[in-house]
Amino acid sequence: MEYSSVGLGGVLGGGGGGNGSGPSGDHDSSPADPQRKKKRYHRHTATQIQKLEAMFKECPHPDEKQRLYLSRELGLSPRQIKFWFQNRRTQMKAQHERADNCALRAENDKIRCENIAIREALKNVICPSCGGPPVTVDCYFDEHKLRMENAQLKDELDRVSSIAAKYIGRPISHLPPVQPIHVSSLDLSMATFGGHAMGGGPSLDLDLDLLPPPANLPFQPLGISNVDKSLMTDVAANALDELLRLLKTDEPLWMKSSTDGRDVLNLEAYQRLFPKVNDHLKNPNVRIEASRDSGVVIMNGLALVDMFMDSSKWVELFPTIVSTAKTIELVSSGLMGAHSGCLQLMYEELQLLSPLVPTREFYILRYCQQIEQGAWAIVNVSYDIPQFASQFRSQRLPSGCLIEDMPNGYCKVTWVEHVEIEDRAPIHRLYRDLIYSGMAFGAERWLTTLQRMCERYACLMVSNTSTRDLGGVIPSPEGKRSLMKLAQRMVNSFCSSISASNSHQWTTLSGLNETGVRVTFRRGSDPGQPSGMFLCAATTFWLPVSPQNVFNFFKDEKTRSQWDVLSSGSGVEEITHLANGSHPGNCISILRAFSSSQNSMVVLQESCIDSSGSLVVHCPVEVQAMNMAMSGEDPSCIPLLPSGFTICSDGNLRGEPLLGDGASTSSNGGIGSGIAKSSGGSLITVAFQILVSSLPSAKLNMESVNTINNVIGTTIQQIKAALDCPSS
Repeated sequence: MEYSSVGLGGVLGGGGGGNGSGPSGDHDSSPADPQRKKKRYHRHTATQIQKLEAMFKECPHPDEKQRLYLSRELGLSPRQIKFWFQNRRTQMKAQHERADNCALRAENDKIRCENIAIREALKNVICPSCGGPPVTVDCYFDEHKLRMENAQLKDELDRVSSIAAKYIGRPISHLPPVQPIHVSSLDLSMATFGGHAMGGGPSLDLDLDLLPPPANLPFQPLGISNVDKSLMTDVAANALDELLRLLKTDEPLWMKSSTDGRDVLNLEAYQRLFPKVNDHLKNPNVRIEASRDSGVVIMNGLALVDMFMDSSKWVELFPTIVSTAKTIELVSSGLMGAHSGCLQLMYEELQLLSPLVPTREFYILRYCQQIEQGAWAIVNVSYDIPQFASQFRSQRLPSGCLIEDMPNGYCKVTWVEHVEIEDRAPIHRLYRDLIYSGMAFGAERWLTTLQRMCERYACLMVSNTSTRDLGGVIPSPEGKRSLMKLAQRMVNSFCSSISASNSHQWTTLSGLNETGVRVTFRRGSDPGQPSGMFLCAATTFWLPVSPQNVFNFFKDEKTRSQWDVLSSGSGVEEITHLANGSHPGNCISILRAFSSSQNSMVVLQESCIDSSGSLVVHCPVEVQAMNMAMSGEDPSCIPLLPSGFTICSDGNLRGEPLLGDGASTSSNGGIGSGIAKSSGGSLITVAFQILVSSLPSAKLNMESVNTINNVIGTTIQQIKAALDCPSS
């Protein structure tokens, strides 16, 4: 960063006399040359300083457009404005550092006094057994122990300082202590039960009760000081500069992948362009994932920015990717309440919809800046918090998007994802290709999900959403919106129930396949959930069938009886169909079973598909409750316990079979029943949820575990049989 050599009251003005017209003419003056004129300084007026101070409070880092505006308003050159803000930031940092030093000295003196007082008080302690002083008093204050504690504190200070030094070369101030996190594991007591339903494997203890849920990360404000806020602002500003260069630079920084044509980061070019950022990336166990993609989104830029800067809307916008997002601290609210200049400290947990893939957790700074009229840049960058530095080893390097308005009300979004990942455990074989290729959490998945969800929101806002007349019930415009909101809540609930999030306690039941069935159970307490205790079970398996064909199989109501175990072989009819996207597979359906015994229930189903994968989620709903939603009433009170499927590509671009999971190679080079290698395979996660008991105090019983295990096992066998795949 460039700093001027003038005082804080003003900046260097133009040179005078024969020394040239610029300020650089004064640098050659010396006492040996009395003919040289002294430096001339321009002192700002009180009005100028007042307006500059007011602007500094709103935005300590004005961009070029803001500096030009101040230049015209105050009659100063842009260079003077730039130097004034640089010097003002330097002064502010120095003041904060002096204040922190004074506070630390005062705290140190206070602790020293308390230490002396405690030592004197302990001298007068009387042992209740013998009436004398305790023998361990002097040992506690042994000089050797104090030296050891002092060394530990110094090590902690050095570690925190090194974290901050990566960015600006000075230590971050101490944050208030946070209680350590203890995540209790789901210890399912295993016993030999001999039940054939479990495949002869281990079974659950019949007397097992629910364990308390794991402690969540603290989302309360951390009490960030002004010095830390200044540091966060510097980190975010530097990250935004890097992101803009990543967004706008093509070759040699970005290269086209030879396998699928995606933009892939050239790490050598990146390290040459950002050498300081990459000095700490020396760990051989760290993988770099970097990708870029762009596309048109059916939403205007300002509405999109508003959703990105709201953590709750962020989760709703990306339910298949973001399992949790919370704003920890609002560092800066932006100029005049707008999002431009807004800086937030956030926690987010990213997921792939399978219990086999661990989630990725980050503490990030999210910074929004309006680049020009109708264009915004939003950057995400990891920010190390000392309490959790050892817990989150993965880092989000400057990532984010550029949002540019288009004349038709749409916007163009260019997305960059750049992370360094340290895998703590081996990646499951089924997902190894998908994750190592960068497609699992890459820019393409974010952008295609955004495009699909924005289409869905557009359909929600339009009253004449496409509806198919099937001889059933056609809802009113209000009923359509109510039904779409109910289906969205169903999908969000399904996505949050099957990931490997820290909020879940999964336990593997052996006996079905090599992945096993993962089970977890909770007590329903949130609105919209059935009251009582319910059990969720999920597993993932591979099929040598393309994801599109698998999706079509699940989506077609004519083939539903081939996999829907709970329908008892009875067919279904679609009585209501709402399109919620341009792809015909993106729709909401109400299904009714042909069986007369099911007249009191209907099935709400939503299916969605894009290039990153697809979902088919369904849930039984009482007819009376469905009629309430169809009439336009608030559907938030309708209880939902969804089940369904997630489908994605196995990421195997070579087309080779994933042997060992029900695949066999035929003699002619195909997989399974004559399916060519080039057709690609699918990873399918199937999940079911059942209500164990409506009593909150109920205990888990073996019958419920056997039931849901049998349902999943039978469902997988029927799917493989229907798609003519090996069942072994």
